[in-house]
Amino acid sequence: MNTQSKKPLPSWLPLLVGAILIALFAGLGAWQINRGGEKRVEHQLFEDEADFASWHNGLDVTPYQRLEVTGTYDSEHQVLLDNIIVNSRYGHYVITPLRAVGDGPVLLVNRGWIERADESPDERQLGVPTEWVTVRGRVGHLPRAGMKMGDAFTPGDDWPKNAVYPSYEEMAQALGTDVQPFVLLMDQGEPHGFSRQWAPSGFGPDKHYGYALQWFAMAAVLSGLLIWNHRKKKFIND
Repeated sequence: MNTQSKKPLPSWLPLLVGAILIALFAGLGAWQINRGGEKRVEHQLFEDEADFASWHNGLDVTPYQRLEVTGTYDSEHQVLLDNIIVNSRYGHYVITPLRAVGDGPVLLVNRGWIERADESPDERQLGVPTEWVTVRGRVGHLPRAGMKMGDAFTPGDDWPKNAVYPSYEEMAQALGTDVQPFVLLMDQGEPHGFSRQWAPSGFGPDKHYGYALQWFAMAAVLSGLLIWNHRKKKFIND
């Protein structure tokens, strides 16, 4: 029976694979440094104690900017965002639409967190003034899910509605009106709110820099191994 000897792998193949991995590790390290820089800017914006700017529809805003908005609450169409964990306890963010002075999409006001109970909060617990109010807060966004499955809103016509990580488009569809592309995180000093422990989302810049160091270290170690293996083979061949 004839047997065919297997051809050895090309000598350049391990070098090619190693070079690709080194480039990948270095790229991931650079991406982590970039994310760390973005998070540092976010934290600086959050710590900014500038005065509250008066907001109106069409005004450009920046993340965590401090705003002051005058309008009327739509108390009949509030949304409870489910699966919000604070201090290892499940609860809801209370989102109340605010119709600001002038025409334009409604502004979603996050009035804070309430712990989940056996029964849904009633109108008395979620009550807001019916007259014109001035609300202060920071520019924020709706909570985002790493992976979202199914519809955001629980079926039914009753209000307040429960929702799990809705998008702005889904909020607008449920409310039957356009909404602003950001959320006002109600300031801790404002009345008619709940527990408010606002902070920049995700972990801080230092963790990103730590991850970057790990990726660069892996790239350096792999580079050293490739150089050592290349010199070893060259010595044997000589």
